Amino acid sequence: MRPAVLAAMLGERKGSVLTQSQSIWHNPGFRAYLGSTGFSGMALAMQQLLLSWMLIGILQLPADQVGLLQAIIGIPGVLLMLMGGASADRSDPREMLIKVYFIAPILPIFLIFMEMYQWLGVATVTIWGLGMSVVQSYSMPGQQAILNRITRSSVQQGVTAATAIGFVVQVVGLILAGQIDNFGITPVLTLQAVGLVLAGLMMMRIEPVVPAVTAASDTSSVQVIRDGLVATYRSPIIFHTLLITFSSSIFNAGSFITVFPFIVKRIYDGDAWLLAVLMAVFFAGATLSNIILLRYMPLKAPGRLFLLMQLSRILVIYLMWIEPAFWVMVVATIGWGLNMGVTTNLARAIVQESAPNEYLGRIMSVFSVGMVGSAPIGAIILGWMIERFGTLNALMPAMALSLILFLYGAFMSPVWGYRSALPEADDALNKSDG
Repeated sequence: MRPAVLAAMLGERKGSVLTQSQSIWHNPGFRAYLGSTGFSGMALAMQQLLLSWMLIGILQLPADQVGLLQAIIGIPGVLLMLMGGASADRSDPREMLIKVYFIAPILPIFLIFMEMYQWLGVATVTIWGLGMSVVQSYSMPGQQAILNRITRSSVQQGVTAATAIGFVVQVVGLILAGQIDNFGITPVLTLQAVGLVLAGLMMMRIEPVVPAVTAASDTSSVQVIRDGLVATYRSPIIFHTLLITFSSSIFNAGSFITVFPFIVKRIYDGDAWLLAVLMAVFFAGATLSNIILLRYMPLKAPGRLFLLMQLSRILVIYLMWIEPAFWVMVVATIGWGLNMGVTTNLARAIVQESAPNEYLGRIMSVFSVGMVGSAPIGAIILGWMIERFGTLNALMPAMALSLILFLYGAFMSPVWGYRSALPEADDALNKSDG
């Protein structure tokens, strides 16, 4: 039996989750969804390492240029996420993703030919990176819209299971990408192309999805996006959750994509393989966090744990900042992954659980912008800080911001007091009020 104090702090709902979890796994649409997102997630995880290492390890660019290029590559795709969310609501998101996954393999094939003819440089890597950023901008809101419609009655369990699988395939993708120094660019990029094709084939096994928006055909995409932004702003819990997530990602996700590779290269004299191993360790921690969360889902008050993990992140980043022995760095990386896994999953669950179905794709696209779009902004700032204040000192803004966001979320937002919209949670609250 779990301690009463812990139960009160987390607001757990008593009862069995096993039956609900089983119903999710017995859903063929959900299994096909996991297969598709698994293969696409592997390809996009490979992209995460490959882009960083091509800029840092192969092209040998300084940190401020790396940060600027990461922003140039990432920001256009992030802005297109809003368009991807609108498309997911106005049309069948399944059909949209099938087209994206079958067109996307052109990008790694393009870079293979550039390397083959010795035209690999900043321009060609940027083109490839921009294209893959667009793929991500459409795949993320589309996947989230489909998931919510497949598991509407068990959103927290579906989100947690999908997130856990996502972290597993990220580890696989990183390990494969880490072989670039051993086997070369061509085999690694070929695997990326194959993963995208397989994602499209698995997506074809899902039943067609009815569009959530039934607006007139003359309604512009801009108006559809605007309606989604208004819906996000009008929901206090969604707005504040996204605000905290966006702010946190500026220096935390930014640190992961920019500072972390330079720590591996400059502090520990590592190569692409060591970067892949440490990134895999990070995502292994994130995977473990979601496996643990599955045992306790659904939480009646997920906002509390979400904010407490913002506070605890200070400790793990501090361990990295003091330039520890390598084994301590590994432990800190695991802790960082555990922390980010919990916060990502709970933020996503809160937003998806609170979003009206007709605005789901657009609100989740705003969520994706908050999660991913802030990282390129952080990359510019942190790349500049690395060159002027040192690699490890670029971690300090993340520690300061984590404390600020905890205080804001606990005392100035509805996140701490949020109660799950699940019917079971409502019943429990009504009984306690009576």
